[in-house]
Amino acid sequence: MKALALVLLVMAGLASAAPDTSKRPVARAGTDARNVEPSPSAPVQLAAFAAGATSLRPSLRPRAIVQRAMARRAERRKGQVCGDPDLQGDVVGFVPGRINGCGVKEAVRLKSVSGVALSQHAVIDCPTAKALKRWTEKGAKPALRNVGGGLKSYRVAAHYACRTRNNRPGARISEHGRGKAIDISGFVMQDGTTLTVLNDWNSRNGRALKSMHKAACGPFGTVLGPNSDRFHRDHFHFDTAKHRGGAYCR
Repeated sequence: MKALALVLLVMAGLASAAPDTSKRPVARAGTDARNVEPSPSAPVQLAAFAAGATSLRPSLRPRAIVQRAMARRAERRKGQVCGDPDLQGDVVGFVPGRINGCGVKEAVRLKSVSGVALSQHAVIDCPTAKALKRWTEKGAKPALRNVGGGLKSYRVAAHYACRTRNNRPGARISEHGRGKAIDISGFVMQDGTTLTVLNDWNSRNGRALKSMHKAACGPFGTVLGPNSDRFHRDHFHFDTAKHRGGAYCR
């Protein structure tokens, strides 16, 4: 006991002599060193208790904030499609085609992608929805970051439709007829500004549109715009068809 008392006296002296800049751990607020059972195996802890300073541990988040965050997360999971919370919509399932070659095995009705709303909910398959997400995050949003406060919504010109390419008689079935395509004609910004492929391709904002068009080549197998033909002078056509030579972009 005498040896223990001597240790305590030495430690108390060290603690009182320690400078204000000491990096020793400090005790939590309200702790009284006199009420702590001394332990010969933990002299550093005794010095920390004797210092009597406030703990630097971060406080927990208020429960209300945590509950709101969990509610938002649950809501996103509830509305997700294709197993991705960034893809919000409804599951459609099998869509039959009225002519041979049309139809979608597992369709979804996409309402928004990565926070960007669609002017009309697009019936497409999951690979096409996921390609649209990749393009939105890597192409569209970066290109329009400095335009009108950023991208708010897409103007969707077409999605699933059981038809031939460009509606020409005798032509092959369009990728639209397989749920693998989406056409976008315009972009609405956060401040209400709207860019359209028809009016802005050659305007001062044309650089952003051309950047988006180029960025789509990769996420999508086919990318068509105003320079491809007269059928696409007013919109971008994106589809996930596979081509032997890689993506076809015009």
